[in-house]
Amino acid sequence: MIKLIYCLRRRAGIDRAAFQHYWLTTHAPLVAAAAETLAVARYVQCHTLDSELEAALAGSRGCTVAAYDGVAELWWESEAALAAALATPEGQRAGAVLLEDERQFIDFAGSAIFLTREDVILAR
Repeated sequence: MIKLIYCLRRRAGIDRAAFQHYWLTTHAPLVAAAAETLAVARYVQCHTLDSELEAALAGSRGCTVAAYDGVAELWWESEAALAAALATPEGQRAGAVLLEDERQFIDFAGSAIFLTREDVILAR
């Protein structure tokens, strides 16, 4: 399995609550509708919390609190499965629909995206 991690910042003029609401209620159904076409095995949204614990955890490690509004996680069986899905006309259309919707709420320049391989150490 591979996982895409997409650390998201909201576009200017959108508050965090509105960003997270749009992402969950408008964008998520688009991803779900395209999941089979794009060979997505799993999709999770992680919505940033406003918590005092965050600053304490960061401070205990001498690091900063990330300025992201959320993180999207998408899994595929392999890089080959992702590449194959994106190579089809249907996959390209589905990707274009998702990208166009992302333009409504994501600050692309302030966001980060990368592919990972998971090494599960503990799962309960």
